[in-house]
Amino acid sequence: MKTQASPPASHTVAPARLAALEILCRIDNDDAYADLALEAHLEKAGLTPRDCALTTELVYGTLRWRRRLDSELQARSTRPIEGLENWLLNLLRLSDYQLRFLDRVPPWAVVNDAVQIAQRRGHKGIGNYVNALLRKLTRSSPASLPQPADPVEALAIRSSFPSWLIQRWIGRYGMNEAEALANAMNQRPPTTVRVNSLKTTREALQARLSKRKISSRPTRYAPDGLLLEDAPPLVSLDAFRDGLLTVQDEASILVSHLVDPQPGETIADVCSAPGTKATHLAQLMGNKGRIIAMDPHPSRLKLVAESCHRLGVEIAECHAGNVETLAPQFAGICDRVLVDAPCSNLGVIRRHPDVKWRRRESDLESLQPVQLSILGGAAQLVRPGGLLVYATCSLEPEENESVLTRFLANHPAFLLEPPEQFLIPFEPSGMLRLTPASHGTDGFSAARLRRRSQ
Repeated sequence: MKTQASPPASHTVAPARLAALEILCRIDNDDAYADLALEAHLEKAGLTPRDCALTTELVYGTLRWRRRLDSELQARSTRPIEGLENWLLNLLRLSDYQLRFLDRVPPWAVVNDAVQIAQRRGHKGIGNYVNALLRKLTRSSPASLPQPADPVEALAIRSSFPSWLIQRWIGRYGMNEAEALANAMNQRPPTTVRVNSLKTTREALQARLSKRKISSRPTRYAPDGLLLEDAPPLVSLDAFRDGLLTVQDEASILVSHLVDPQPGETIADVCSAPGTKATHLAQLMGNKGRIIAMDPHPSRLKLVAESCHRLGVEIAECHAGNVETLAPQFAGICDRVLVDAPCSNLGVIRRHPDVKWRRRESDLESLQPVQLSILGGAAQLVRPGGLLVYATCSLEPEENESVLTRFLANHPAFLLEPPEQFLIPFEPSGMLRLTPASHGTDGFSAARLRRRSQ
């Protein structure tokens, strides 16, 4: 890539780059979650829709490729980048991301913006350092960078993942599949929605979206999902406001199909907020029966009520509190119970790329006590002969097989019982496993347990 020797005199720093830098610094300095930090900043920034889109791309792209960017920056830097101030390192990261992965903005504009920001926040010397480093990058290619001899480290840097996670995936899947999974986790996720069959059909919704020049196609497995292309923010659509659809990944949609609720049954969703699965369960029941929606956070439980109102769900009742505390009120009355357990979220990295830099391997087992406690409380709700479905947005065994093994050892009334037929085949272990590499969905794991009749 070539840089223009001197940018136009009228050039000013792009608002999107300033916004992206502020958000990245807040994520690092305040330990804020990327999606929440981005949403909060954009709400008050007053940016154009185009600048909002570029800010989002810069934030998520820089987070996705952070380790690879750092490796490239260090290889061209005259000083250790670990010693740089947080704002300066993030400025270099997002500039390198834009140079390497985006092509709508000329390189000179990226370099010039970075230099101007560096001089404003630092001094002329910092501006000179940024200018020299970024110009080196515009004259080089990633292929010219030195590669670690260790294949695990090489893949971890190339795919921009923590070494510990890549090592785990190689151990479970082998080198090729681990790399395919990492690459799939780095892709921009599609916009997937669930069609609300209480108000419309998939075909009717497609026709309505088509009138708004929004292309869509059916999801690969779920019978009530759509993949949207070039869609505007969904909350701006009348179809969203009218409750014809809700945002939900296909893997999450399939979890409710695994529960397979029937009209007239009593179903509990014990980690219900924000209500995406609870409303889907009601939808599959044709609004006939009873949904007991629990969540320990009253403020988040309000989101369940709001979703029910928008989607026309009439059979859900909200109960604030954890399932362990609420279980005596509903003991043995539920035909089916869903536990969408809190977990590491390592299966949804493509939607939340900051997760891979937040988590440590030790976190996986540390969450087991919470998951087992919730499962134990949920088990009390299941009637004899009823079903208990356990799901996480994680692929890691410590949060899935290990939890189920310990649960079954302490609850002999339950048996692992995968369905005889399902939309996707189960693994021999009795687990349903969905990955972005194999299925094009988020990473999810789920299992179905049957309580013995006696």
